[in-house]
Amino acid sequence: MRYAITGASRGLGLEFVRQLLNRGDSIDAGVRSPSEAKQLQSLAHEAGGRLRIHALDISDARSVDAFAAAVGEGQPLDVLINNAGVYGKEGTLTALDYESLADTFSVNTLGPLRLSAALLPALRRGSARRIIHITSKMGSIGDNGEGGSYAYRISKAAMNMAMRNMHLELHREGFVTVSLHPGWVQTDMGGPQAPLRPEDSVRGMLNVIDRLRAQDGGRFFSYEGQEISW
Repeated sequence: MRYAITGASRGLGLEFVRQLLNRGDSIDAGVRSPSEAKQLQSLAHEAGGRLRIHALDISDARSVDAFAAAVGEGQPLDVLINNAGVYGKEGTLTALDYESLADTFSVNTLGPLRLSAALLPALRRGSARRIIHITSKMGSIGDNGEGGSYAYRISKAAMNMAMRNMHLELHREGFVTVSLHPGWVQTDMGGPQAPLRPEDSVRGMLNVIDRLRAQDGGRFFSYEGQEISW
């Protein structure tokens, strides 16, 4: 199987790469600064050509197009994992940083849309036709009982809606498109106090991805495979 993964230089993205390589898959990894992605470079050295590293800024349309051209090259792509994301600045309603909010929306919502569209020809050539969006339960309206985190919550809720639209457009072609909540994970974003290790979260998410069926398309799951309310 051939995967494309964004935000692959650290955290969940790096762990996706590590586990997929260990089971024999091939990966095109997108990172903002390939020269600084030392752990990823080390994995690529050991992978014998099964891991290619590309520069990618999903908030930049030209960068997305260049990545899609490099990944596509007339070859099939089986699974796209839209993992890259940012948290954005905190702030109450009267103290929001709207420039930061717009930047967060560009990365967390528009970025996955840009890349999914750009890679659609390669995905159509693949056998699995899976588009996976790493979202968050913080994007669930039904689960929001605390408020705050405007930028992150709004952008992830919008991405969930984008995923649902994508499913409705593409499912007749055999695509399975879902949103996945990775849990609260010990990453730079989640912090050291988080209860879940990246390897456990990714192991769970890959298990969900591997078991996806046509009827699962357009739904919102946790890394444990439990459905999450919108």
